[in-house]
Amino acid sequence: MLSSKGCYRPARLTRPDSITILINHGISSAMVEKVKQEIEDLFNLPMEEKKELWQEPGGTQGFGQLFVVSKEQKLDWADLFYLLIHPTQLRNPKLFSKLPISFRETMLASLDEIASIAMLRAEERELMEGGLMQALRINYYPPCPKPELVLGVTPHSDGSLLTIVLQLNQVDGLQIKKDGMWIPIRPLPSAFVVNVGDSLEILSNGIYKSIQHRAVVNSEKERISVAAFHSPKFEGSWDQHQALSP
Repeated sequence: MLSSKGCYRPARLTRPDSITILINHGISSAMVEKVKQEIEDLFNLPMEEKKELWQEPGGTQGFGQLFVVSKEQKLDWADLFYLLIHPTQLRNPKLFSKLPISFRETMLASLDEIASIAMLRAEERELMEGGLMQALRINYYPPCPKPELVLGVTPHSDGSLLTIVLQLNQVDGLQIKKDGMWIPIRPLPSAFVVNVGDSLEILSNGIYKSIQHRAVVNSEKERISVAAFHSPKFEGSWDQHQALSP
């Protein structure tokens, strides 16, 4: 929101913490359960149908891996599905047309609601000339016989303003780094995890700190999570003089 002093203040982040757990977020449990079911159904599609949704060479949208730069690099122990949602011209129309209709409609409806959690209302969007981007990443972490030797996602911070994460199946895996230690973020039913990203740290002049985080895997159980990234558009800019207030 815009404070009385004309500064942008994230309504959900009452303190400049790097991570917030939201339970009373206003999204119905029925919608959360529908999202879970659609994602499980997507990853359970027959392989022949999944192939139709694979990433194109040089692309990032669809099933696959992000940022594969060499044959020698160590990949994360995870499968993922990635979509650009907003602005609509960044969508891959060929991929969108092949998505199961129920999945597509559920994701678009839920992401509209998730955007409200990210406080991306009209007055906030005005801070960035080019508007905002919204992207969806679904992570599937299969069981690993030697989980101590791999990571589901290597340590990193998000480049976004805010990332909204839903841990779907109540399996531990998400960890944040605080005071040099990795702290697990226990999954709670229907709860969303709000991560501060690098862009918000910049926009707030360091008041809000982006958080380094990673995902570990389980030797017996699969884990599924979904993340909605809210970021400045590539060609956009922001007015850093309108700093965030905590």
